[in-house]
Amino acid sequence: MDTAANPALTTDLRSPRRVAGKDVRPVGLGCMNLVHGYSGFLSEREAVDLVVGVLADGTDHLDTATLYGGGLSEEYVGKALTRVGADVRDRVLLASKCGLSRDADRPIDGRPETLRAQVDASLRRLGQDRIDLYYLHRLDPRVPVEESVGALAEAVAAGKIGAIGLSEVSGATLDRAATEHPVAAVQNEYSLATRNPEWGLLEACRRHGAALVAFSPVCRGLLTDAPPVVADLPDGDMRHAMPRFQGPAWEANLRLREEFASEAARLGVPAASLAVAWVLAQGADVVAIPGTTDPAHWREDRGAEEVSLTLEDLARLDALVNHATVQGRRYSDAQQASVDTEDAPQQG
Repeated sequence: MDTAANPALTTDLRSPRRVAGKDVRPVGLGCMNLVHGYSGFLSEREAVDLVVGVLADGTDHLDTATLYGGGLSEEYVGKALTRVGADVRDRVLLASKCGLSRDADRPIDGRPETLRAQVDASLRRLGQDRIDLYYLHRLDPRVPVEESVGALAEAVAAGKIGAIGLSEVSGATLDRAATEHPVAAVQNEYSLATRNPEWGLLEACRRHGAALVAFSPVCRGLLTDAPPVVADLPDGDMRHAMPRFQGPAWEANLRLREEFASEAARLGVPAASLAVAWVLAQGADVVAIPGTTDPAHWREDRGAEEVSLTLEDLARLDALVNHATVQGRRYSDAQQASVDTEDAPQQG
């Protein structure tokens, strides 16, 4: 992204941002890592303790999903909210997702009857009578997005959810969905290394007044001071299937990470803080939801709110790490087939 030509850029990384009708801190907690996707998962006690600790430090945005751990993440988040009490719950933006599950017959399922059932199941697992923001986790290519969003609009009318979101979608899909019901937020992967939202989705979000909720803002551990040792990851860790974490591409990306870490050292901040800060600087309508199982890593992620960046800093980072300098696509062909995001820069 050309920083000089992006009027949405901001160097105010501390002020609250509006998502689904609530003012929230710029950095929230993504709760996938607790039980799903990567490795080194937490026990129930450890997971609940981590979420409680994150809430105690003032975090006010939690993001989970039907998919994560087959519902375990929602259960753990619900238990954490019960422990901290109603006053804390009232200030938290609680988000979850439907339409993607461990159902082997139809893991991506946007049929209205499925979504209605998943809304109710999410409420039960979370121990809530209302979820503030509920996303369609994946677009089902067999179901028009208008039908899926229509089912979620019924849940809004019934008071079961407060607002509708979409995840891993393109700007064109957001345009279609918004004809059925307002969309409060779109959650897509976004980082220095993953620029897909810049290829149409960010512009569409701004047309519709939807927040962009950025997951994996440290590129699944790459843009940190302790990147994963891929060879040591268990077989089930999803990064084994991601091209940018494999072979020569990973070796090149580790060298690029060293240059990025040098920039972080120059600015006197942890690499993860800098990576998340860059995401926050892309606009006051952008929030980040890094995930972690380590309280120390969480402090680095949340530290992004305290990073001071100039436009010159942003331009330097933008030129150093971007879709052209990172080697390997973010998803394999099979993984890419399950998402609707733009997969190449717009031409013209």
